[in-house]
Amino acid sequence: MLIKSLVYKKNYLTTVNEKATLAEALKILEDSGFRCVPILDDTGTIFRGNIYKMHIYRHKSQGGDMNLPVTYLLKNATKTIKVDSPFFRVFFNIKDLPYIAVLDEQNHFYGILTHSRLLDMLSDAWNINNGSYVLTVLSDNDRGNLVRMSKIISKYTNIAGCLTLDVKTGELVRRNLFTLPVGVSRDTMETIVRKLEKKGFVVAEIEDLQSGMTIRSDEKPGEFLAD
Repeated sequence: MLIKSLVYKKNYLTTVNEKATLAEALKILEDSGFRCVPILDDTGTIFRGNIYKMHIYRHKSQGGDMNLPVTYLLKNATKTIKVDSPFFRVFFNIKDLPYIAVLDEQNHFYGILTHSRLLDMLSDAWNINNGSYVLTVLSDNDRGNLVRMSKIISKYTNIAGCLTLDVKTGELVRRNLFTLPVGVSRDTMETIVRKLEKKGFVVAEIEDLQSGMTIRSDEKPGEFLAD
């Protein structure tokens, strides 16, 4: 399961017991350096929600009682996903959260999935560290376009990574990002671009991953920018 492989398991996490006071929770947060940690029940299996350092600070600055239970400022109680949830569901749930709680098949707290792990996974899918160029190729909704583009590229090199954006109902344009592997020369890349465009695909942007430069931008499709 993809989600399971990305989760930080609960045994390695800093958590707060639901019976702790706000003062005790604040000390745990300050000692750990985290801005937010999960609140668990006495058994350590049930996720109650999250406690944020900023909410405790605000409460304290307003003269609030620091002996109140940590659940007084509990947040995100329903912000969870299952360990076997479809990956796309993560994006609908994590949004502005620093992490999202992950529950196992018995709805017990399994761990957390952080934004950073999610971004690392996307970076790996893009294969930036092992790539030479990223081609942003525009296409319409016609069936088989991805196969046709892939076949053109595969005549000259392997494909290190592929990511499709703008996939929405009624959307007329797809942005297909192809990462070419390290070792592909500029001449080979330009040959691939010409072949793609000859077949009617628009290469809107080309990024050189090794130099960090943009060779072609959306503003000038169809021509290479000067070095």
